[in-house]
Amino acid sequence: MCDYSLGGLPNRLAVEGEDLVVHRFPTHSIGLASPADLQPRTNGGATARNLGLWNRIKSFFTPAFDCAKPMAVCIPPGACLILKDIPVDLQCKWDIGEEEIVTFLQTSAEVNTYRDAIRFRTGRETPLQYLREGMRVKVASLGGDSVGEEEPAVSIPHRHPVLR
Repeated sequence: MCDYSLGGLPNRLAVEGEDLVVHRFPTHSIGLASPADLQPRTNGGATARNLGLWNRIKSFFTPAFDCAKPMAVCIPPGACLILKDIPVDLQCKWDIGEEEIVTFLQTSAEVNTYRDAIRFRTGRETPLQYLREGMRVKVASLGGDSVGEEEPAVSIPHRHPVLR
């Protein structure tokens, strides 16, 4: 659901239809977060447009970690996700397109190991830790049903009775 490395962070369960972003958390682990949680804080809710010149200059130099602490968004195994903005080098490496339907899975239950991963329609699996920050993810389904995928035809061989 959420890697052990995200366990100490505030977290919540994903919602179907939700848009998320691949994010590196303070634990240095890659996970998923809501884009709204990653917006920089401003003084009293002021936007950059209505800040004075000095405050705009100060906010420009404010460290990136001056955001509200983002919640880790947990995905249940079997959830169907749409992975977007896949960089060209990863498209070539994984033999996929810029946008792919993937299934979220956990590779083990072993403690103190990264276990969150995704499986592409080709069957190839990759740990969430190999995704790049900023890639977008849409939660298509939490139930593990195949969104946009056709079920493979199953052929059951006809067995002839054994004559004795």
